[in-house]
Amino acid sequence: MNPLTLFGSAADAALSRIPCVGDLTEEVDRRVEAIPCSLNSFGYDPWGYSPEYYKRFILPAALMYRYYFRCITTGVENIPEGRVMLIGNHGGQVAFDGLMVTAAMVLDAEPPRLARGMGEYWLGTLPWVSVILDRIGCAVGTPQTCVDMLRDGACVMAFPEGVRGMNKPYADAYQLQEFGLGFMRLALESDTPIVPFSVVGSEEQAPGIANLEGVGKLFGMPSFPITLTWPWLGPLGMVPLPARYHIDFGEPMHFEGAANEEDEVIEEKVLEVKATIQDMVRKGLAERESIFL
Repeated sequence: MNPLTLFGSAADAALSRIPCVGDLTEEVDRRVEAIPCSLNSFGYDPWGYSPEYYKRFILPAALMYRYYFRCITTGVENIPEGRVMLIGNHGGQVAFDGLMVTAAMVLDAEPPRLARGMGEYWLGTLPWVSVILDRIGCAVGTPQTCVDMLRDGACVMAFPEGVRGMNKPYADAYQLQEFGLGFMRLALESDTPIVPFSVVGSEEQAPGIANLEGVGKLFGMPSFPITLTWPWLGPLGMVPLPARYHIDFGEPMHFEGAANEEDEVIEEKVLEVKATIQDMVRKGLAERESIFL
Protein backbone atom coordinates (compact mmCIF):
# COMPACT_ATOMS: atom_id res chain seq x y z
CA MET A 1 0.00 0.00 0.00
CA ASN A 2 1.15 3.55 -0.73
CA PRO A 3 2.63 4.95 2.54
CA LEU A 4 0.70 8.19 2.00
CA THR A 5 -2.57 6.28 1.78
CA LEU A 6 -1.65 4.18 4.81
CA PHE A 7 -0.77 7.30 6.79
CA GLY A 8 -4.01 8.99 5.79
CA SER A 9 -6.14 5.99 6.76
CA ALA A 10 -4.47 5.66 10.16
CA ALA A 11 -4.82 9.40 10.83
CA ASP A 12 -8.49 9.37 9.82
CA ALA A 13 -9.20 6.45 12.16
CA ALA A 14 -7.46 8.13 15.10
CA LEU A 15 -9.03 11.53 14.56
CA SER A 16 -12.53 10.09 14.22
CA ARG A 17 -12.38 9.15 17.91
CA ILE A 18 -11.72 12.72 19.06
CA PRO A 19 -14.87 14.52 20.33
CA CYS A 20 -16.16 17.41 18.17
CA VAL A 21 -13.77 16.56 15.34
CA GLY A 22 -16.68 16.06 12.94
CA ASP A 23 -17.62 19.74 12.67
CA LEU A 24 -13.99 20.77 12.23
CA THR A 25 -13.53 18.11 9.55
CA GLU A 26 -16.44 19.53 7.61
CA GLU A 27 -15.07 23.06 8.00
CA VAL A 28 -11.59 22.02 6.86
CA ASP A 29 -12.96 20.12 3.87
CA ARG A 30 -15.10 23.06 2.83
CA ARG A 31 -12.32 25.59 3.15
CA VAL A 32 -9.68 23.47 1.43
CA GLU A 33 -12.08 22.98 -1.48
CA ALA A 34 -12.38 26.79 -1.66
CA ILE A 35 -8.63 27.21 -2.20
CA PRO A 36 -8.14 28.07 -5.89
CA CYS A 37 -5.89 25.65 -7.76
CA SER A 38 -5.52 24.17 -11.22
CA LEU A 39 -5.60 20.36 -11.12
CA ASN A 40 -4.87 17.81 -13.80
CA SER A 41 -6.96 14.71 -14.46
CA PHE A 42 -5.16 12.88 -11.65
CA GLY A 43 -6.03 15.53 -9.06
CA TYR A 44 -2.63 17.25 -8.78
CA ASP A 45 -1.48 20.76 -9.58
CA PRO A 46 1.73 21.42 -11.62
CA TRP A 47 3.87 21.04 -8.48
CA GLY A 48 2.20 17.91 -7.09
CA TYR A 49 -0.25 19.50 -4.65
CA SER A 50 -3.33 17.38 -3.92
CA PRO A 51 -6.35 18.86 -2.09
CA GLU A 52 -7.39 15.37 -0.95
CA TYR A 53 -4.03 14.69 0.73
CA TYR A 54 -3.99 18.24 2.05
CA LYS A 55 -7.30 17.75 3.88
CA ARG A 56 -5.77 14.85 5.82
CA PHE A 57 -2.61 16.80 6.53
CA ILE A 58 -4.26 20.01 7.67
CA LEU A 59 -6.94 18.46 9.91
CA PRO A 60 -4.52 17.50 12.73
CA ALA A 61 -2.94 20.95 12.35
CA ALA A 62 -6.39 22.56 12.62
CA LEU A 63 -7.08 20.62 15.82
CA MET A 64 -3.79 21.83 17.31
CA TYR A 65 -4.50 25.36 16.08
CA ARG A 66 -7.94 25.52 17.72
CA TYR A 67 -7.63 23.32 20.81
CA TYR A 68 -3.98 22.77 21.75
CA PHE A 69 -2.07 25.96 20.99
CA ARG A 70 -5.38 27.93 20.98
CA CYS A 71 -3.98 30.32 18.43
CA ILE A 72 -4.97 33.98 18.45
CA THR A 73 -4.43 35.36 14.94
CA THR A 74 -4.60 39.03 13.98
CA GLY A 75 -3.87 41.06 10.86
CA VAL A 76 -4.82 38.30 8.42
CA GLU A 77 -6.76 40.93 6.46
CA ASN A 78 -3.40 42.51 5.56
CA ILE A 79 -2.56 39.62 3.23
CA PRO A 80 -3.30 40.75 -0.33
CA GLU A 81 -4.81 38.64 -3.06
CA GLY A 82 -2.52 37.06 -5.60
CA ARG A 83 1.15 36.28 -5.16
CA VAL A 84 2.63 37.09 -1.77
CA MET A 85 5.49 35.99 0.47
CA LEU A 86 4.87 35.47 4.18
CA ILE A 87 8.11 36.05 6.11
CA GLY A 88 8.36 35.47 9.86
CA ASN A 89 10.42 34.55 12.91
CA HIS A 90 11.27 30.94 13.65
CA GLY A 91 11.61 28.98 16.90
CA GLY A 92 10.53 26.00 18.96
CA GLN A 93 12.93 23.21 17.84
CA VAL A 94 10.22 21.60 15.66
CA ALA A 95 8.41 23.68 13.04
CA PHE A 96 4.99 23.83 14.66
CA ASP A 97 5.10 27.59 14.06
CA GLY A 98 5.01 27.04 10.31
CA LEU A 99 2.25 24.49 10.75
CA MET A 100 0.13 26.93 12.76
CA VAL A 101 0.60 29.73 10.21
CA THR A 102 -0.42 27.25 7.53
CA ALA A 103 -3.56 26.38 9.51
CA ALA A 104 -4.31 30.08 10.03
CA MET A 105 -4.30 30.64 6.27
CA VAL A 106 -6.87 27.87 5.84
CA LEU A 107 -9.11 28.63 8.81
CA ASP A 108 -8.93 32.42 9.16
CA ALA A 109 -7.94 33.88 5.78
CA GLU A 110 -10.76 35.08 3.54
CA PRO A 111 -10.72 33.47 1.10
CA PRO A 112 -8.70 30.49 2.38
CA ARG A 113 -5.15 30.29 1.06
CA LEU A 114 -2.62 27.52 0.61
CA ALA A 115 0.59 28.65 2.30
CA ARG A 116 3.37 26.94 0.36
CA GLY A 117 6.20 26.51 2.85
CA MET A 118 9.79 26.80 1.65
CA GLY A 119 11.39 23.80 3.36
CA GLU A 120 15.04 23.06 4.04
CA TYR A 121 16.70 21.17 1.19
CA TRP A 122 17.67 18.24 3.43
CA LEU A 123 13.98 17.45 4.05
CA GLY A 124 13.65 16.36 0.44
CA THR A 125 16.36 13.73 0.96
CA LEU A 126 14.33 11.80 3.55
CA PRO A 127 12.41 8.71 2.35
CA TRP A 128 8.86 9.58 1.21
CA VAL A 129 9.16 13.08 2.69
CA SER A 130 9.71 14.80 -0.65
CA VAL A 131 6.51 13.23 -2.01
CA ILE A 132 4.51 14.26 1.07
CA LEU A 133 5.86 17.81 0.83
CA ASP A 134 4.81 17.98 -2.82
CA ARG A 135 1.32 16.74 -1.97
CA ILE A 136 0.80 19.43 0.68
CA GLY A 137 2.05 22.19 -1.61
CA CYS A 138 5.47 22.93 -0.12
CA ALA A 139 8.23 24.53 -2.20
CA VAL A 140 11.23 22.33 -1.50
CA GLY A 141 13.41 22.63 -4.58
CA THR A 142 15.24 25.16 -6.67
CA PRO A 143 14.63 28.91 -6.40
CA GLN A 144 13.13 28.76 -9.89
CA THR A 145 10.39 26.46 -8.57
CA CYS A 146 9.46 29.10 -6.01
CA VAL A 147 9.51 31.88 -8.61
CA ASP A 148 7.24 29.84 -10.87
CA MET A 149 4.81 29.34 -8.00
CA LEU A 150 4.78 33.04 -7.20
CA ARG A 151 4.22 34.02 -10.82
CA ASP A 152 1.27 31.65 -10.76
CA GLY A 153 -0.24 33.67 -7.89
CA ALA A 154 0.91 31.51 -4.97
CA CYS A 155 1.25 32.39 -1.30
CA VAL A 156 4.74 31.28 -0.23
CA MET A 157 5.85 31.14 3.42
CA ALA A 158 9.49 31.27 4.52
CA PHE A 159 11.54 31.57 7.68
CA PRO A 160 14.82 33.23 6.64
CA GLU A 161 16.50 32.27 9.92
CA GLY A 162 16.21 28.58 9.00
CA VAL A 163 17.55 26.17 11.60
CA ARG A 164 19.53 29.03 13.15
CA GLY A 165 16.27 30.39 14.47
CA MET A 166 14.40 27.17 15.06
CA ASN A 167 17.08 25.41 17.09
CA LYS A 168 18.52 28.26 19.11
CA PRO A 169 18.69 27.91 22.94
CA TYR A 170 15.97 29.49 25.04
CA ALA A 171 18.48 32.06 26.31
CA ASP A 172 18.15 33.61 22.84
CA ALA A 173 14.37 33.24 22.62
CA TYR A 174 12.68 35.80 20.37
CA GLN A 175 16.00 37.31 19.35
CA LEU A 176 16.01 37.03 15.57
CA GLN A 177 19.08 35.33 14.12
CA GLU A 178 20.79 36.11 10.83
CA PHE A 179 18.41 36.21 7.86
CA GLY A 180 19.30 34.56 4.59
CA LEU A 181 19.08 36.74 1.48
CA GLY A 182 17.36 34.27 -0.83
CA PHE A 183 13.77 35.25 -0.07
CA MET A 184 14.41 38.86 -1.03
CA ARG A 185 15.97 37.89 -4.35
CA LEU A 186 12.91 35.72 -5.07
CA ALA A 187 10.57 38.58 -4.16
CA LEU A 188 12.43 41.00 -6.44
CA GLU A 189 12.61 38.56 -9.34
CA SER A 190 8.87 37.86 -9.20
CA ASP A 191 7.77 41.37 -8.14
CA THR A 192 6.08 39.93 -5.05
CA PRO A 193 4.97 41.87 -1.94
CA ILE A 194 6.24 40.64 1.43
CA VAL A 195 3.91 40.34 4.41
CA PRO A 196 5.91 40.15 7.67
CA PHE A 197 4.46 38.08 10.48
CA SER A 198 5.37 37.38 14.08
CA VAL A 199 4.79 34.26 16.15
CA VAL A 200 4.80 34.50 19.94
CA GLY A 201 4.46 31.25 21.88
CA SER A 202 6.59 28.94 19.78
CA GLU A 203 9.74 29.43 21.86
CA GLU A 204 8.00 28.11 24.98
CA GLN A 205 6.70 24.94 23.34
CA ALA A 206 10.11 23.26 23.68
CA PRO A 207 12.71 25.43 25.46
CA GLY A 208 16.13 24.60 24.04
CA ILE A 209 19.13 23.84 26.23
CA ALA A 210 21.76 23.13 23.57
CA ASN A 211 22.20 22.24 19.91
CA LEU A 212 24.59 19.38 19.10
CA GLU A 213 25.27 20.08 15.42
CA GLY A 214 27.94 17.36 15.23
CA VAL A 215 25.47 14.70 16.35
CA GLY A 216 22.93 16.01 13.87
CA LYS A 217 25.37 15.60 11.00
CA LEU A 218 25.79 11.92 11.90
CA PHE A 219 22.09 11.49 11.15
CA GLY A 220 22.14 13.70 8.06
CA MET A 221 20.40 16.57 9.85
CA PRO A 222 21.58 20.19 10.18
CA SER A 223 21.12 20.14 13.97
CA PHE A 224 20.29 18.02 17.01
CA PRO A 225 18.56 20.16 19.65
CA ILE A 226 18.48 19.25 23.33
CA THR A 227 15.42 20.49 25.24
CA LEU A 228 13.90 20.12 28.69
CA THR A 229 12.18 16.92 27.54
CA TRP A 230 14.20 15.64 24.55
CA PRO A 231 15.87 13.15 24.41
CA TRP A 232 15.28 12.35 28.08
CA LEU A 233 11.64 11.26 27.61
CA GLY A 234 12.15 9.48 24.31
CA PRO A 235 9.37 10.01 21.73
CA LEU A 236 7.25 11.79 24.35
CA GLY A 237 9.96 14.41 24.50
CA MET A 238 8.93 15.56 21.03
CA VAL A 239 5.45 16.54 22.22
CA PRO A 240 5.35 20.35 22.53
CA LEU A 241 4.15 22.13 25.64
CA PRO A 242 0.72 23.77 25.19
CA ALA A 243 1.96 27.35 24.99
CA ARG A 244 -0.63 29.72 23.58
CA TYR A 245 0.25 31.03 20.13
CA HIS A 246 -0.19 34.64 19.06
CA ILE A 247 0.23 35.15 15.32
CA ASP A 248 0.19 38.62 13.82
CA PHE A 249 0.43 39.57 10.14
CA GLY A 250 1.77 43.03 9.33
CA GLU A 251 1.13 45.30 6.39
CA PRO A 252 2.62 44.35 3.00
CA MET A 253 6.11 45.60 2.21
CA HIS A 254 7.03 46.38 -1.40
CA PHE A 255 10.61 46.44 -2.68
CA GLU A 256 12.09 47.47 -6.00
CA GLY A 257 15.37 46.58 -7.63
CA ALA A 258 17.14 43.79 -9.46
CA ALA A 259 17.30 40.30 -8.01
CA ASN A 260 20.98 39.95 -9.00
CA GLU A 261 22.22 42.98 -7.06
CA GLU A 262 25.27 42.65 -4.84
CA ASP A 263 24.71 41.07 -1.42
CA GLU A 264 25.22 44.43 0.31
CA VAL A 265 22.30 45.97 -1.58
CA ILE A 266 20.00 42.99 -0.97
CA GLU A 267 20.98 42.87 2.70
CA GLU A 268 19.75 46.42 3.28
CA LYS A 269 16.28 45.38 2.17
CA VAL A 270 16.45 42.16 4.21
CA LEU A 271 17.41 44.07 7.35
CA GLU A 272 14.36 46.28 6.89
CA VAL A 273 12.11 43.20 6.90
CA LYS A 274 13.99 41.71 9.86
CA ALA A 275 13.66 44.90 11.91
CA THR A 276 9.92 45.03 11.20
CA ILE A 277 9.43 41.44 12.38
CA GLN A 278 11.57 42.00 15.49
CA ASP A 279 9.42 45.01 16.41
CA MET A 280 6.27 42.92 15.91
CA VAL A 281 7.70 40.20 18.16
CA ARG A 282 8.53 42.70 20.90
CA LYS A 283 5.01 44.14 20.67
CA GLY A 284 3.50 40.66 20.88
CA LEU A 285 5.58 39.79 23.95
CA ALA A 286 4.64 43.06 25.66
CA GLU A 287 0.94 42.47 25.04
CA ARG A 288 0.96 38.80 26.05
CA GLU A 289 -0.55 38.33 29.51
CA SER A 290 0.36 34.66 30.00
CA ILE A 291 2.43 31.98 28.32
CA PHE A 292 -0.09 29.17 28.64
CA LEU A 293 -3.44 30.95 29.14
